[in-house]
Amino acid sequence: MRKVLITGSAGFIGYHLAELLLAEGWMVHGFDALTDYYDVTLKQSRQARLARTNAFTSTTARLEDMDALSRAAEESRPDVIVHLAAQAGVRYSLENPRSYVDTNLTGTFNVLEVARQLGVKHLVFASTSSVYGGNSKLPFQETDKADQPLTIYAATKKAGEALAHSYAHLWGVPMTGLRFFTVYGPWGRPDMALFKFTRAILEGKPIEIYNGGDMYRDFTYVDDLVRAIALLIDAVPVKGQPVAAFDSLSEVAPFRVVNIGNNDKVKLLDFIDALEQAIGIPAQRHFVEMQKGDVFATWADASLLKALTGFRPATDYRTGVGRFVDWYRGYYQS
Repeated sequence: MRKVLITGSAGFIGYHLAELLLAEGWMVHGFDALTDYYDVTLKQSRQARLARTNAFTSTTARLEDMDALSRAAEESRPDVIVHLAAQAGVRYSLENPRSYVDTNLTGTFNVLEVARQLGVKHLVFASTSSVYGGNSKLPFQETDKADQPLTIYAATKKAGEALAHSYAHLWGVPMTGLRFFTVYGPWGRPDMALFKFTRAILEGKPIEIYNGGDMYRDFTYVDDLVRAIALLIDAVPVKGQPVAAFDSLSEVAPFRVVNIGNNDKVKLLDFIDALEQAIGIPAQRHFVEMQKGDVFATWADASLLKALTGFRPATDYRTGVGRFVDWYRGYYQS
């Protein structure tokens, strides 16, 4: 059986990826701190579902604890590491920037060290579309410049990409960075818009809509996202072997970055319309100004993902929103 170490396994994306890989016959070791950035019981519920199979084991510790991470890696002996743990949230990085430095920089450095020491076949790690920052060219392509981050969160994720590239070059460990675009779906994070909007509408409270709703996002359904990650695990970068002229493959290292998005942009107001339809209740809309660090639009060019895997996310946002609402009602109102 193939073995994988997933950091952030009790998180939104980590949980879904672990569930998929377990279904495909992998041995999965999860590493998660179960921090209280949001509802810990939600994380515990995810982890409990994974623990129903003997193919899943886990360690509860922080990424900054190098000893704990090293022990987990030595005991599980993974073929592949998928590094998803991070201090998430763009807006929270304005309030508590140090937590992003601790987890997203020190934590990522520790993961890179473990990958080097074990000589894993592939390290796949989460980045974000936020690294494109002030780039106004749409859709975003991996070869576009990404050197104008607008938030501490984006800056730490871009720094993680740079660290990973240096490790790939110096020690030859193949690495793939994943730039996620507005992931949503069942078991999502309570600090994200879809979750907050759903809760507010069902409780009869107003929702805050930034920039009058005149914003666009490339909403990516979580099942599509983790399917892409699972396929990219086997798309190991090899120095000097690009798959297309637009490949982001480094010229000096077995390293690339890959967008994972729905290859489309959706207006925020249309997304809210779909949510109202799924819930069957109109939202009380409270319009507020664009928040510091926000961007007007995100939109992924997913051509490289398609070239590498033959797969491209395609779940319509109306379908995905409906599935989220069904999950939310079942989880919180049953």
